[in-house]
Amino acid sequence: MLCGKMAFIRGKLEPIAERLVFYGKGAVCDIAPRTPFYAYRERLFARLGEAASEQPEIFKRVNLCNQLSAATAANPECSLRRISRRSSRYFYDLNEYLKYFPAHLRVDYLFGDITHVPGHASLVKSRPISRENVNSVLLNLDKLRHFKLTSDRRAWNDKAGRAVWRGGIHNRLRTALVRRHAGNPAADVGHIGEPFEGIAPKSFMTREEQMAYRYIISVEGNDVATNLKWIMASGSVCLMTRPRFETWFLESRLVPDLHYVELADDFSDLDEKIDALEADPDRALRIVANANAYVRHMADRKLERIVSLLVLQKYFEATAQLPPSTFSPLFFGES
Repeated sequence: MLCGKMAFIRGKLEPIAERLVFYGKGAVCDIAPRTPFYAYRERLFARLGEAASEQPEIFKRVNLCNQLSAATAANPECSLRRISRRSSRYFYDLNEYLKYFPAHLRVDYLFGDITHVPGHASLVKSRPISRENVNSVLLNLDKLRHFKLTSDRRAWNDKAGRAVWRGGIHNRLRTALVRRHAGNPAADVGHIGEPFEGIAPKSFMTREEQMAYRYIISVEGNDVATNLKWIMASGSVCLMTRPRFETWFLESRLVPDLHYVELADDFSDLDEKIDALEADPDRALRIVANANAYVRHMADRKLERIVSLLVLQKYFEATAQLPPSTFSPLFFGES
């Protein structure tokens, strides 16, 4: 009983502490002078430039997040000093990397859950997965919500051989899941909030409680599924429909049956997919290992800073605000 109460208290206090640290660091960065950041960027780029051609994976990621060409017709409107602080989580995440660049430079940006492609080259958190999304330049925004991972210490054999999902109902996919699988003995599927078409809501479940199941369902919300990253970092298999949107996580690079198990849009094959995985635990564990490896390469803070700064360097070069650099051939190809 005491352990349960302590876990409950810790679960309430940890997010508060994380927010305090995040906002504190963001505020300090905001008021700090730019000069030390400039110097760091110059040193970093000088070291990287010596071996840039030997880092193909870094530049592959940069060019996936930022697909602008060298002849981008853009005239960004907002100077770096005038970016809105109203959405403070987004502002602090963006400012963390813009601080390394001169304040006279300009950007276009959109904060929030972006599901359309802007008319101008803009910095965004999310974009549609499409060949027409060139103007959407991805950065790791709102990472306090989207990139908070949770340790999973449960062994596979200690997890229940069922699937689980909790969430609000506010789109077609989530509605389809609840309609078809509320009450399914093979899956603890439940929505949070008000009764829906005679189906009673279920209680909230923590990440730790959901990780007691071998299979966790991920369903896109306003844009991407917030739970996707921590599911793929856990010891459970991610079950989801093919993603329609992507973020810094580059959901478009995820491969069915390698990183996750794909479900039909109407979730009609959920039981079938669970049965197949239960019959072949080695396959399930391979998928978990591949998912963990995908997440792990984004957990290196130094590497994430390098990729973020290169995405912005390419943005400023593409919009003709900075001159060509050592990296230009890797950004845009040889001229």
